[in-house]
Formats: sequence, C-alpha cells, structure tokens
Amino acid sequence: MQRTAAKTAFANVLVNTLIANVTTSFLWFALTFWVYIETQSVLATGIIGGAYMLFIAFFAMIFGTIVDRHRKHTVMLLSSVVSAAAFLVAGILYVWQGEAALLDLGGPWFWAFSLVILFGGVIEQLRNIALSTTVTLLVDEDKRANANGLVGTVQGLAFLVTSVFSGLSIGFLGMGWTLVIAIAAMALTFVHLMFIRIPEGTPEPDPNASSALDFRGSVQAIRLAPGLFALIIFSTFNNLIGGVYMALMDPYGLTLFDAQTWGFALAFASTGFLVGGGLVAKFGLGPKPMRTLLLIVIAMGLLGAVFMLREWWPLYVVGMWVYMAMVPPAEAAEQTVIQKVVPFERQGRVFGVAAAMEAAAAPITAFLIAPIAEFLIIPYMKTPAGDAQWGWLLGQGEARGIALICLFAGLIMVVVGGLAFLTKSYRQLTELYANAPAQEIPGGEGDSAADADDGASSAAADVTERAESGGVPRSSGPVLIDPVSARGGRAGADGREAADEGRDR
Repeated sequence: MQRTAAKTAFANVLVNTLIANVTTSFLWFALTFWVYIETQSVLATGIIGGAYMLFIAFFAMIFGTIVDRHRKHTVMLLSSVVSAAAFLVAGILYVWQGEAALLDLGGPWFWAFSLVILFGGVIEQLRNIALSTTVTLLVDEDKRANANGLVGTVQGLAFLVTSVFSGLSIGFLGMGWTLVIAIAAMALTFVHLMFIRIPEGTPEPDPNASSALDFRGSVQAIRLAPGLFALIIFSTFNNLIGGVYMALMDPYGLTLFDAQTWGFALAFASTGFLVGGGLVAKFGLGPKPMRTLLLIVIAMGLLGAVFMLREWWPLYVVGMWVYMAMVPPAEAAEQTVIQKVVPFERQGRVFGVAAAMEAAAAPITAFLIAPIAEFLIIPYMKTPAGDAQWGWLLGQGEARGIALICLFAGLIMVVVGGLAFLTKSYRQLTELYANAPAQEIPGGEGDSAADADDGASSAAADVTERAESGGVPRSSGPVLIDPVSARGGRAGADGREAADEGRDR
C-alpha cells in the first residue's frame, strides 16, 4: 500500500486509540471488579454501569459539536488531558480517604470516587466520535467498511488486554496501584499524540450552529437521509436489551470464577472482537450493510437467549466469544451507513446524537434490571416455586434468576430484528446507501500543509489524480458540502431546492 500522510496518520491514530481504550477500559473493569468483590452488590455494579452510559448520553451530543468545530487531532489531545486529570483526582481521593470510606455504599466518597473515574472514561467517547469522522477524512469510500472493521479490531484488542490485567491488577496489586498504572498510561497517550500529524484543514464554522449543543443541525442532517432516524431508533432499542447484559454479565461471571480467572475468561471471550473485526477488515460488509446489521442482531438475540441456560462455564465463555465476534460487524455497519449518507462536516453531531440516544437506553434497563434482579427475580428462582416452573429449562445453580432475565431479553431482540426487515425505513435507507453520492472532501490549503508530515505532498497528489480520473477523492481538509447533491461542492443558492430533491428521493 502506497505510503501517504493520510494512511500514516490513520495507522497512528489507531495505535493511540488502542492505548487510550486499554487505559480507560482497564480502570473501568477494575472499578467494577473491585466494587463487586468487596461489596457483593449487584445493585452497586448495575448503578455504576448505568451511570457510565448516562454520562455518555449527557455529553455525547456536546462531544459531536466539538468534533465538528475543531481539528480531530486537537479533540484527541483534549480527551487525553481530561481523562488523565480525572484519574489523578481519583488517585488523590484514594490516598486521602482510604478504602474503607470509598467502599461505604451509603457514604458520599464511594459515589464521588466512582463518578470521577467514570467521567474520565466517558471523555474517551470524545475520541471515539472523532475517530469515526477521521475514517471519513482519511480513508477512501470503498474501504471505509474495512477501516471500521480495523477500528473494531483495535477496540477488541483493548478489551482483551484489559480483561486480563484488570482482574490481575485488582487481585494482586489492589486498587491503589491500578490507579497509578491508569494515570501513567493516559499520560503516555498524550505524549504519543504530540508526535502524530493528521493531514487536515481547519473546519469552517457552521453559521447555524451557535451553541455547544447543536441539536438542530444534527436533526437536519438526520432528516436529509430517509430511514437514518429509524436506524438510530433501532440501535437505541438494541441498547435497551444490551443494558440487561451490561448489568448482569459481570455478576454472573463472578459467580462462576474468582476475579483473576474471570479476567482470563473475559480475555478469551474478547478475542471474538478480534475475529469479528478482522473479518470485516478483510471482507467488508457486503453491498447492503443494513441487511448485514439486522441479521447480526437476530443472531445475537438467539445467542443471548441460550448461553446461560445452564450454569456451565464452557457454555457461558464460548457464548460470550461468539457474541463478541458479532459486535464489531454490527457497529461497523451503522458507522459505514452514517459515513456515506451524512455530509462530513456534520458527521460529528450525527454520531453524537446516535451515541447519546443509544447510550441513554442502556442505563434505563440497567437501573431497572439490577434492583429487579437482586430483590425479585434471583430470590424467586431460589424458591421451590421458581425451581418448579423454570428448572426444567434453566437447570440448577446460584444465578438462575440472571439466566431467566437474559433468556427473555434475547428473545425480544430476535423478534424486533425480524420485524425491522418489514419496515419502510429499512427499504429507504438501503436504497439511499446504494445511490448516495460520494463524499467530496477537497484538499485543504495552508493549515493542512503546516500540519502534514513529509508524506503530505504524496497525499495531495493522490487526491488530485483520483479527482481528475473521476475516482472518489480523499482530502486533507473538510469543506462544507451539499448533502444531497451528486456534484458535491459548497452549498449555494440552490441549497433548498437540492434538499427538497433529496427528501423526495
């Protein structure tokens, strides 16, 4: 593959994202393990998971506006600095208050400590939104699905590493040294970012986006793509089901294993991320990523319904492996659709809206299901009546209540995924994806040249050659484009007519 500034930058950004994701996931997993081991409270772990997603829901739209308004490199630097500062504050709290105060669920310091760590992890979502738009900026259209697969592979590798080391760190080092490791690793991402040069221009300000929460601009971009709103709603509903697994998967696993062994079990299961992402990187998603998405969702529902039918660790671990292998293709399908049907200069806000809506769904389920599981379903399944009614299907064991909840959650996912094939929105978005004009991002001037490395001239020549030959141009700087015009270019006086034609199509 020819070495250009864009390809070099994309590779470096992936490496940096790997380091950052490893760090934030490492501390997130460690906090969950630590709290459950010390308190044995499903409610506490469910609230922590729900609070994490609630934070994402609150900040994601603001993050999307920040991404659209600033250079992607600047956004990633900001993410590293804020995360490192948050983890440092958590470390100070740990030294100041001690473990006894931080593990008192009825006291303020437990919640302060947890929220500071969660905030540092949530800021990573700012980098992830920037990364999704960077794929559009740096990768040719016909390779974006493959690039999204690489992103999924990197995220899976981060999950694999942190699954092992979080359990080992809590089991052998404790929470104090775990915090030290996280602070040092996040500082490393900042230093590494200082040496990365992304060939990009300075984004032009959107005159219609006057606030940090540009909800109106996001809605306009979504409305110009028929069926896109339905895709986001569908993903939001899937996250409602995903909240069940988020709240219950770790408690279930920790009933089968100790913390160290559970970390290794998660590490093995997370190699499914690598396989799933690698398959997408190699083969793409096919000509109809929407169809691929729905088929994967149905398969995930079937799997989620059966991989806890017996309290047998091989069934659970292998089931998790297959489930995780299907996550990268599903996420890559949604990202690939948005990257093609939404104009580049608004992709940050659209990804932000999608992240906000999808993230808001999971806490609803987590906050509801954790207390229901702990106080109703799990005790009921331990009674003779519960065993008589469901024992034939779910067998015997300590966590049959969790298995019952996941059984019904998976069946609901199967039904909803099948019904989605029959909707008008599915047909509209599939047709729009097939016929959407190529994203046109002409080469930037001035700022781009100043930021690019020695490969920038090669990248510019590549863009010019592709443009002259009628290929899909890839640029070093974003320029506002008409989202519905096949010609691309800047939106002009005929913008309203073009938009109307796009809605009719």
